[in-house]
Amino acid sequence: MSNYIVENLRKEIEAFKADVKTEKIGHVMEVFDGIAKVSGLSDIKSSEMVTFPAGQTGVALNLEEDAVGVIILGDFSKIKEGDEVKATGKILEIPVSDSILGRVVNAMGAPIDGKGAIKAGKTYPIEKVAPGVVTRQSVDQPVATGIKAIDAIIPVGRGQRELIIGDRQTGKTALAIDAILNQKGQNMICVYVSIGQKDSKLRKLGARLEAGGAMAYTVIVSAGASEAAAMSYIAPYTGVSIAEYFMDQGKDVLIIYDDLSKHAVAYREISLLLRRPPGREAYPGDVFYLHSRLLERACRRNAKYGGGSITAFPIIETQAGDISAYIPTNVISITDGQIFLETDLFYKGIRPAVNVGSSVSRVGSSAQIKAMKKVAGTLKLDLAQFRELEAFSQFGSDLDESTKKQLERGKRSVEVLKQLQYAPVKTEHQVVTFYALTKGYMDDVPVDKIKAFESGLIEYTERNAKVFYKEVLESKMWTEKGEEQLKKAIADFKSSFTSKS
Repeated sequence: MSNYIVENLRKEIEAFKADVKTEKIGHVMEVFDGIAKVSGLSDIKSSEMVTFPAGQTGVALNLEEDAVGVIILGDFSKIKEGDEVKATGKILEIPVSDSILGRVVNAMGAPIDGKGAIKAGKTYPIEKVAPGVVTRQSVDQPVATGIKAIDAIIPVGRGQRELIIGDRQTGKTALAIDAILNQKGQNMICVYVSIGQKDSKLRKLGARLEAGGAMAYTVIVSAGASEAAAMSYIAPYTGVSIAEYFMDQGKDVLIIYDDLSKHAVAYREISLLLRRPPGREAYPGDVFYLHSRLLERACRRNAKYGGGSITAFPIIETQAGDISAYIPTNVISITDGQIFLETDLFYKGIRPAVNVGSSVSRVGSSAQIKAMKKVAGTLKLDLAQFRELEAFSQFGSDLDESTKKQLERGKRSVEVLKQLQYAPVKTEHQVVTFYALTKGYMDDVPVDKIKAFESGLIEYTERNAKVFYKEVLESKMWTEKGEEQLKKAIADFKSSFTSKS
């Protein structure tokens, strides 16, 4: 019996392997407002995750000589002085998988919509170096937003970064939501990042996307107004990591950051608490890098490197239309154009309140289909001339015939570009409308009847100009045969419309 025990002991001793496990451990020196000063973590990396005894996660942000500044992601009220802090050796990462589509997650990628856990897949670091120039391809595929003023005059391409800028309550979020709703059937995945918004606003927005059938291809990342500034700070990076996961599969993604003004404010709050030196408007000197490293991750990759694209719509809120303030100028210089929404236009009833003169797309007509390029080519110039003539005509009553004609066409152009909120317009319908406008078919239609004329025209031409619609949808341009059919359909509809009115 004793031999049996000895033999067993000998086997166990031989099989025993001593695993040496090292842990980097520090201690909390002080904790306040979502920030912890930690000592003893001398070889920690920047943006490395740390864990606290109560299960909270933190991120090392300030690496000082005698301490580490950690931002706490979550409830910091249970953390106290002297608590043990463990370094994980991992840079902050979030879980990503195809199951995330249709879900609402927090800044850490955890579900907050009450629909249960998300099936785990991979993890992606929230900070990543943007794709290099060699991996990129020029932008020439359109992102159809369904907003006539944008698709015709300020076209956006897949892989572009187009800023939406304007005062509060001018329809910036509505513009972005319209763009998401219009991606149905366009083979585009959408990520909406809500930064510092009220929960009630987010619920309404989610319900709107659900009603429009858009949640099937959308992910919402939310860092609410009631959450710590740290969550608002990392939320956009979480959003773009989710977008990169889908881009790595060769898919096209549209990401909306709503809004980066609140993101910059959250970063300023964290930085000032970490005792970083303040600069202009109390923002730390690296606030430009905050947004540039985020927006540079939007791109269109070439086929050799897997294809796919990320199109970014950052939103910036201005104060009294001041686009020359610090954060607006920073983001304008990073992006490839801006859509400027003006308060005066909004209150005049011109909605979406896009200021065509101040708005620009640096990708231009290369992000439009041929048919749209042809019908909308002169529209921006016509509208700019109309604005000048409109201002001039207020002071002089004696106008020549061509000026009067231009003013009348301009009034109709403005009317055509108006559209209801959450009612995106299909590209082929836009082409027909702009064809009728630029070819003069609307010149003698009363301005107050333009909307009725437009909706009736679309309905009529869909039935009676099928060849034209087919050509625009399939080959992105019409032929002579299709154009003749459309001309006849417009003329027939116009005669019946005028006889009715």
